[in-house]
Parts: sequence; C-alpha cells; structure tokens
Amino acid sequence: MKYNTLVCLALILSIVSCNNKTKKESQSLKVMTYNIRLDVASDSENAWPNRKDVLSAQVLFNSPDILGVQEAKPNQMADLKGALIDYKSIGIGRDGENKGEFSAIFYNANKLKVENENTFWLSETPNEISKGWDAAYPRVCTYGLFTQLDTNQKFWMFNTHLDHKGYEAQLEGMALIQQKIKALNTENYPVVLTGDFNVEPDSDLILKLKQNMDDTKALAKVDFGSNGTFNGFKFETPVTRRIDYVIVSKDNVEVEKYGVLSSNVDLKYPSDHFPVLVELKIK
Repeated sequence: MKYNTLVCLALILSIVSCNNKTKKESQSLKVMTYNIRLDVASDSENAWPNRKDVLSAQVLFNSPDILGVQEAKPNQMADLKGALIDYKSIGIGRDGENKGEFSAIFYNANKLKVENENTFWLSETPNEISKGWDAAYPRVCTYGLFTQLDTNQKFWMFNTHLDHKGYEAQLEGMALIQQKIKALNTENYPVVLTGDFNVEPDSDLILKLKQNMDDTKALAKVDFGSNGTFNGFKFETPVTRRIDYVIVSKDNVEVEKYGVLSSNVDLKYPSDHFPVLVELKIK
C-alpha cells in the first residue's frame, strides 16, 4: 500500500512538472519596431521635446519584451534610457560610438539577457564606418543573441534602417544582413528582424526576403490596425504606406498577434511612423 502511494505521488509530481515546463515553453515574446523620428527643430510642434514623454509612455504601456528603434540620435537614446527603466540597450550610432542615428535594440532586462551583440555597417566594408553602394546616408544593423530568462530559449534579434533613396543599397544591405544571419546562426535559433525598410510589401526587396523569412503580418492569428505605418505627422490623411516590418525565421516562430498602433494624444502622433507590435511564440 505504501509503495503504491509513493508511485502515485511520483506520477502526480511528474505531471505537475511537465505542465509547468509546457507553460514556460509556451510563454510569448512581445516584439516592437519603432521609427521614433530623429530630433530636428524644423518639426516645430512635432519636434522631439514635445512628444518624447508620450512616445516613452506608449512604449511602457504596451510593454514589449524587446524593441528595435530607428532614427534615434544620442540625446533621444539618453531620453529613452531614462524613461524605460526596466530596459537595457545595445547598439552604436551610424557615425561611430555615440554619434549619429542609432538602430538600437532595447530589451526588458527582467525577462531577457544578451549573450552576444554587435553593430555593422550596410556597405562593402561592414566593419568600419562607411556608406554603401548608392545610399544617401550611412546605414547600420544592430543585432544580439538573447536568452529568455524563464525558459532559457535563445533567439537572435536584428534591427536596421535601410536607405530611403538607394535601390541598390536597399537590396545589397538586406542581402548583407541575410548573410550575417546565416553566418551567426549556426545553432538554428529563431531569428527576428525588425526595422524601417523604406519599401512596401510588393517591392523586389520584400518579395526576395520572403523566400527565406516570413512576414509576421501574413502569419498572425490576429491582425489589428491600419495597413500603413508611415503617417508623416498628417493626422487627417489616411495612412497607407507600409514600410516598417517585423520579419521572422521560417518554421520555428508562431505569430499570435500583429498590430499597428495608431495612438495619438490631442490629435498628434508620437512619431511620423506608427510602431508595429507583434506577439510571438518561439517553438
């Protein structure tokens, strides 16, 4: 009788342990991409000092686990670091160290830790400050290998801002990012790629990219918000141009939700882009 009781107890404990493990393994990952619009005085009422608090509060309210930002100048990075108290960041400016615009990654340090990180330039000389091909400006990509603290699941995050004019720079820049992903991801971990790609979904770049990776909007079980992501601070104009993306590796990421967040305060947007927020499950 005593033996049977011990066996039953062991079975119960085993079931509880398996259930807990399953719950941990199915925890979601909230990813946001956000072109925050650089700090420039000519934006007048939409200049950074007038919207930084709203933008920071928007991020905190939606509480992404990890966030890729674009067009963040050093003072904007400092403001975000001060406001996003649970977050740490990786990345350097496109003009080197703490100079120029960042394509940085912020991550909730209570949920994630970074194992490996770097920033490279989208050019023929990616390891040095440089402008590539027909680009109007230097462009960078910041990446990190992250571990979810609750599950020990690892994933790669890449964040970039492709050039707004150079067609060749866009294509070659994305090709370079794909090469970097392939070279780094030898363990076949899930990959998340975020950014302002400055092209729409029917472009050559996106069509080619979708041969290797998936667009989260197409896979999401729930899709919410406008199709467009670039609003240009024009509150009364329909937003139709979609140029901001969250892209994931094939077969090892499940997309639960996709949303374009068109929040405003007093008929003013926090940025000239809407943030994109997705909820993923890492398989």
